[in-house]
Amino acid sequence: MPGPSPKPIATRPRALTMVGGRDAAGSGPEGPFETENLVETRRTRALSSPEMARVLDFVEQMESEAETVLGLKTGYREMRIMITLMRDHLEGRLTTPTSLIAGSGMSYGTANRAISDMVDRGLIARRPRTRTGKSFSLHPSAEMMAQWQDYARRIKSIVGGAFGMSARGDGNGDYFFGGSYMSARIIPPPAALAEKLPLASPLRILVHADPTFMAMHALKKQFETILGVGIESRALSIDRLRGEAITNSDRPVSRYDIVAADLPWFGEFAYQGVLLPLDDLMGATRFSFSDFHPDAVASTRHAGRQYGVPVQTTPELLQYRTDLFEEAGIGPPTTTDAVIDAARRLSGRHPGIRGIAWNGARGTPLGHTFIMVMSAFGRPVIDLRRVADGYDAEHVSGEEHRPLIDGDAARQTAEYLLRLLEVSPPNVLNMSWFERARAYARGEVAMAYGYTLLAPLHELDPGSPACGHTGYLPHPHGPQGWPIAPLGGYALGIPANLAPERIEPTWRALEVLTSSNASKLYIQNGSLVSSRFSVSADPEIFDHAALIPQVDDMIRSGVVRVWPRPPIPEIAAIIAVIGEEVHRLLSGQASLDAALAAAQNRVDRLMRDAGHY
Repeated sequence: MPGPSPKPIATRPRALTMVGGRDAAGSGPEGPFETENLVETRRTRALSSPEMARVLDFVEQMESEAETVLGLKTGYREMRIMITLMRDHLEGRLTTPTSLIAGSGMSYGTANRAISDMVDRGLIARRPRTRTGKSFSLHPSAEMMAQWQDYARRIKSIVGGAFGMSARGDGNGDYFFGGSYMSARIIPPPAALAEKLPLASPLRILVHADPTFMAMHALKKQFETILGVGIESRALSIDRLRGEAITNSDRPVSRYDIVAADLPWFGEFAYQGVLLPLDDLMGATRFSFSDFHPDAVASTRHAGRQYGVPVQTTPELLQYRTDLFEEAGIGPPTTTDAVIDAARRLSGRHPGIRGIAWNGARGTPLGHTFIMVMSAFGRPVIDLRRVADGYDAEHVSGEEHRPLIDGDAARQTAEYLLRLLEVSPPNVLNMSWFERARAYARGEVAMAYGYTLLAPLHELDPGSPACGHTGYLPHPHGPQGWPIAPLGGYALGIPANLAPERIEPTWRALEVLTSSNASKLYIQNGSLVSSRFSVSADPEIFDHAALIPQVDDMIRSGVVRVWPRPPIPEIAAIIAVIGEEVHRLLSGQASLDAALAAAQNRVDRLMRDAGHY
């Protein structure tokens, strides 16, 4: 069943966007991502007449653009008010009438009248801080946020013309000057809610410990300002996260408002009543999935009902050192045989560099490796129904639950992993997601299977030997397989046992945290994944992280698929069983036949006990 064969992706390093004066690595303006000065601050000669004329035009145009685009009224120093309000919003500081008046530079009465007028014109949003409504905070409205995005792009164009900088119009720049359609593609930062969430205690979130959720945590103050409530988050590793979510479902009342779940867990979490169906909440707010990656959305459905909203989509790809491959005269390894050949040729070619890293640790990590590699040999781990572009992982019934661990594709997968052992680091059978990503980032291996979720470890670290020298491919395939990138990622859901009075406010918070505006903010603060097409199409994101839109192209072409890890209720248990039995094979404790037979029998009993056949 042939599929598309996308070209390998090669990326270049990107500087992190600064938010609140710090980058995602915690460095300030003098840190590793310090920007270059584009204009000289000192000149040894006087400006010529043409140069002075351009500066005068620039100043005049600045005033004109401010009046035209921002709708400023004469008589008030509204620009100072706007700047104070926008800066507070971006840095997560609470703005009160008193602080805004103080920052305006006007007298109390004049500033108060100006602020009231801007509220009436819809530029400033007033949000009550107390139930009486006598105390309130001030925020830039969505209209003001959009106006400032437009204004900033226009000013950038004017600065470019004034100082002789060329504006790029090739689609790769920050702004296509003069193209009104581009304005709609630039996603502004999230605006503050018109009313703060009516929660008596902080919003409580249980998440995975990965770069996207770490970016969310770094933006805590900003999201607290947007939502109007405090935020408490807890980040756990993948197995501990699943265990805590299940434990939480047994409590009389949920300890968390929002829970992050790995995409394959949604069948289990829905079946066991861990999560609340979201259909009624989505209908009440007319929530749309049209902008989301469709396979990610499908992963969060069960029995026709929606249980989560994707917050990150991350395929597992083969990443490889383009510099080492070019030096050795080796082409991109698109097949499993090519991977073995390249790993053998590169392993030991340079001191301390082995061929490839992958998840070899017992249990869940190795189980994931096995079923994903098996998909590249052409078959899923259970007997899913064939469809035109692969297999149907959403509608699974009866005999389609029968395991295929004793079939040809599983045997080829096990033989491939045995061959990989010869060219892998000595500790590969203890490696999980972070260890393999770190080995690649440190330059200890020439290749690694890895989720784009952890690509920041090398893409955003100029000190990594792989920074700027990494190509990405779908899983190299076997003789009966085709290029495929198994879908991974997380979605946010609401616990089924959440206190009823917290459900509606929590849904509003979940909408904000999964919005395109928030997704862009995560990327600007250290993440390299998204679940929305609009974010990938944003020119600022394209310029910041080329990996994101190129993965988006792979999703559109049908290479990134959910069926390698079908979201059935038993998938976590299946993965754990395979990871235990195959680890016995790779560690020399069992033969190939014995390991696969044991895994097949254990999973078969699991499916029979569940009543599937």
